[in-house]
Amino acid sequence: MDNENKQTNSLSRRYFISQAALAGAGLLAGSSALAGFTTHQNTAGLPVANGKRMLGTLEVSALGLGCMSMAGTYNPPQPKKEMVALIHAAIDQGLTFFDTAEVYGPHYSEEIVGEALQPYRNKVVLATKFGFDTTSGARGGRNSRPEHIRLALEGSLRRLKTDTIDLYYLHRVDPKVPVEEVAGTVKDLIKEGKVRHFGLSEAAPDTIRRAHAVQKVSALQSEYSLIERVMEKGILATCQELGIGFVPWGPLNRGLLTGRFDENTRFEPSNRNSQLPYMTPEALKVNMQLVRLVQQWAKQKGVTPGQFSLAWLQAQKPWIVPIPGTTNMAHLKENLGANNVVFTAA
Repeated sequence: MDNENKQTNSLSRRYFISQAALAGAGLLAGSSALAGFTTHQNTAGLPVANGKRMLGTLEVSALGLGCMSMAGTYNPPQPKKEMVALIHAAIDQGLTFFDTAEVYGPHYSEEIVGEALQPYRNKVVLATKFGFDTTSGARGGRNSRPEHIRLALEGSLRRLKTDTIDLYYLHRVDPKVPVEEVAGTVKDLIKEGKVRHFGLSEAAPDTIRRAHAVQKVSALQSEYSLIERVMEKGILATCQELGIGFVPWGPLNRGLLTGRFDENTRFEPSNRNSQLPYMTPEALKVNMQLVRLVQQWAKQKGVTPGQFSLAWLQAQKPWIVPIPGTTNMAHLKENLGANNVVFTAA
């Protein structure tokens, strides 16, 4: 890079950080965030999930695919045949990391993922989660008792058409069951060959340490994005210290960072977005300042706001692997394009 380009990137970086500071409390760009970056062109014309990352000792593609929305949460459940085709397209483009949970549906997401991955089982990494009672066929309360974990695992193995789960997360911490007991149960399952790696989701630093002391935690999955930044207050530091990978869910803030919504958007009470603090009318007015800044930078660099936002997460640490969810083939290809965006050092 010549001196003129270096100067331009340096000035742009300072400008972005100064402007992000104006976007409101909680939206400040991190000290290593949003430096100048370049894009690498893919001569084949399609984005590919090039490169691998490590979640502890588990190797995965640099971007994963979240499969919750396939079973419906913010949208109706999708046809299985179409979702299987979408997952196959992701595999064809180099993506190897797929994330689901028994509670998605419940069970329907695992059924989709199981059918889609069966022909590729030895070439992909399969992650699912336990921690809610779904024995009635509906989502119940939290349940991480050892006997229930074993029951949940057998159901997941059956639906996923496999004999081993690559990454088995505690979906949410159960206040009635010590996390050491949960970790010990998963440790036994690993010894039995039914699970390869243990993960946690939405856990505090002390909980992570307590679980890790019993069974090594390979990955922590929690919400993290350019807007949702609480993970930077001790969580990521704990992961780095312990050698734990980090898997951001909601990396595009349910579409907010892609420009899907604006300050005039209003949600019906039945829409789950209406329950989110950063989707209230007051919050949207503030958050759209950052969204528009992202849009400006993305346009300047010739990428979409979604690609920019995903690439920013990947640039924070080499052990961060976002898992954007989608049910749309065009969005899948767009998301994979984030792998072709490279940030320079701050």
